[in-house]
Amino acid sequence: MLHCRTVEDVVAAIKSGDRVIPRGGGHCFVDRRSPGDVLLDLTGLNTIEVRADGVATIGAGALLGQVYDALHAAGRGLPAGCGETVGIAGLTLGGGIGLIGRRYGLTCDRLLGAQVVLADGTVVDCDASCEPDLFWALRGAGGGQFGVVTSLRFDTVPEPITTRISATWVPRDPEVLVAVWQAWAPDAPDDLTLNLTIDGPRAILVGASLLPVEPTQALLAEFADLVGTPVPFELRAGMPLSAVKASFGEAMPDERPRIRSEFFEQSLSDDVLGALIGGGRLAFTAMGGAYNRIAADATAFAHRNQRFLLETANERSWSIAHADGSGRVYPNFPDLSLTDGPAAYHGENLGRLRAVKQAYDPDRFFNFPQAV
Repeated sequence: MLHCRTVEDVVAAIKSGDRVIPRGGGHCFVDRRSPGDVLLDLTGLNTIEVRADGVATIGAGALLGQVYDALHAAGRGLPAGCGETVGIAGLTLGGGIGLIGRRYGLTCDRLLGAQVVLADGTVVDCDASCEPDLFWALRGAGGGQFGVVTSLRFDTVPEPITTRISATWVPRDPEVLVAVWQAWAPDAPDDLTLNLTIDGPRAILVGASLLPVEPTQALLAEFADLVGTPVPFELRAGMPLSAVKASFGEAMPDERPRIRSEFFEQSLSDDVLGALIGGGRLAFTAMGGAYNRIAADATAFAHRNQRFLLETANERSWSIAHADGSGRVYPNFPDLSLTDGPAAYHGENLGRLRAVKQAYDPDRFFNFPQAV
């Protein structure tokens, strides 16, 4: 492993001729190294600068906890995930789903530009007008595909004051709960996100609202009425976004979890739901809102008409749900068991991504299973 603290360190590593695999937070679900590959630890590239106009330049090795703290100090926020030890670069390059994304979009939708070291050691800055094809590809295709990203520039948002939402209980009828959630959560107002996990007999709801407390309570009451039984919501109002993120953060497991996931354009059928419940842990993430108001080819992230994302570590559960799935998979949840990973990750954007790959890395110096 090589520890990089400067862009020059990255250039030197690439020019050594050994194939390199960049690593930020180290949360990738699969090990993409082959024998002889050199792992580039980018966590030393963690500087964060926030201008008065809200543009933030963030080193590729910065972790989300560091990013949220620095942005909070400047009164700014960024739609991104909750894991404080997740790296900003990997999250962004594969999309970036989070608690305020239904209002502000994916993390990659807020990306203004990036600095990248290419396979020949050249350092380029890309944005919508300079190296636009490379910039397009970096917004959602997944990390390590075209070069080593060393810094990213974001259009941040004023840090919202947020209401934290949570509930944990044993529902009387989990099938009804999931059926209501999948019909309601993706169509809720953009300012409210409510995600659902079924874990054995327990149901867990987590979310955030940018609305005042009273309309938030009214919306959650509407949801509970549809479920037909009380839902023990706990609300904590007046929290900065950074505090909400920290409260929901999860530590990285000692071993890489094997996650199978899929996006869904439509609700699971009653038959699928009946077979699915009780078969293993299921995590449902609401899409819709700002995620889906961007054209599928505007960025490399192709999944712009999906209602929700389902994750499970149970092979049988995935096989059951797959019958109703879109065949699309979140690039940040790589799955080596897919028969055609690139098509699942990138959809109709795959052809353009392969053209960008040919233009910027024709010898496939940056390569791993399921790369474009």
